[in-house]
Amino acid sequence: MASLGNITFACEDPRALAEFWAGALDYDLEEPPPEIIEAIEAEGGDLNAAAAAVDPTEDGPRLFFKKMPRSSPEHIPVHLDLDADDREAEVERLTELGATVVETKTGTTGPVTETWIVMRDPEGNGFCVQSSH
Repeated sequence: MASLGNITFACEDPRALAEFWAGALDYDLEEPPPEIIEAIEAEGGDLNAAAAAVDPTEDGPRLFFKKMPRSSPEHIPVHLDLDADDREAEVERLTELGATVVETKTGTTGPVTETWIVMRDPEGNGFCVQSSH
């Protein structure tokens, strides 16, 4: 059986996007080992070609950010849903980190009505914030 290794984002500025998501999820930036940094520098490579954010409790997935061409974020069918005890406070905090609010949506399935806020990270990737259940 396979297990989840990374959730990978194609992006323009890996370090900046890793910093945003680390702040959003209370993750840590994962620093590359010194030998990797030395090899990249020796080859004249871009130290900002990739970055990662990791859950300090090791429970959540590793988020990997790679500088590469990407599709329009409006047409990517996969996004992250964040749960928050106080949705409005969390949206305000994420906005201060650099996210933008797109819209608020409500959906009803049977007796359950849910409301969530659609947002975009600093590079335009969509994600939603909903109240914890």
